[in-house]
Amino acid sequence: MGGTQSEHKLILEDGRTRYDGRALDELRPVSIQAGVLRRADGSAYVEWGQNKVLAAVYGPREVHPRHLQNPARAIVQARYNMASFSVGERKRPGPDRRSQEISKIISEAFTSVVFVEQFPRTTVDVYMEVLQADAGTRCAGLTAASVALADAGVPMRDIVPAVASGKVEDVVVCDLNKDEDTCGQADVPCAILPRTGEFLLLQMDGHLTYDELMRAIEYNRRAAKVINELQKEALRKKYSIVTLQNNEITEQPPQEQPPQEQLEKAADAPVASNPPEGGA
Repeated sequence: MGGTQSEHKLILEDGRTRYDGRALDELRPVSIQAGVLRRADGSAYVEWGQNKVLAAVYGPREVHPRHLQNPARAIVQARYNMASFSVGERKRPGPDRRSQEISKIISEAFTSVVFVEQFPRTTVDVYMEVLQADAGTRCAGLTAASVALADAGVPMRDIVPAVASGKVEDVVVCDLNKDEDTCGQADVPCAILPRTGEFLLLQMDGHLTYDELMRAIEYNRRAAKVINELQKEALRKKYSIVTLQNNEITEQPPQEQPPQEQLEKAADAPVASNPPEGGA
């Protein structure tokens, strides 16, 4: 949250419409694809507004170095990274404090939803690479990583959607874009379990009153249900294609039959008998 002054009004005069045409509680366009990487155990690609995020999952697999093994459960290791070309001004490559913080909170979020007790002494490695950034990248990354985990067959309590709401020009809005995030007054990213309503991630940057915070959380709850349906649809689409391919019946070309005349001549031909031993 930069809190800088925008060159134009972010909330129009009617108080119900944002400058990009969206309603206060409306999401940016979201598309999700599952199984986009062949080498990974599970993968997903998310386009969310102008965000483009790729996620890959490997495991459960052996932990290296071995002293990190937990004999009682698996460990979930998440790595969030923004590519150098993902923002307008080239970002210095390598992890920074922000990336390390986001990696840590996403690891903790998935540790509470993955059935880690089923895989002792192993690790589940989750990689999120932001290819293009336009605000809300941690939520887009977590959403993509959740689909990648499901694609890898890692057992979880539920597929986890994430979304952020915030305050712009004293108005609470859902799913901030880059201008709203830069010039906004507050930001509330959430990750929610759709079936139970539990919060796996809840942060706040900025200042909100109690009523504004409750409105932001309600926007996040409603948006999370929409995103969760898109996540499930991406998985259904991938595995319905796989099922069709596995059930496809390939037609064998008919074998070439000899002409009818050849069959008749072969039937009428005399059968040669073996001559007796010793001659006539």
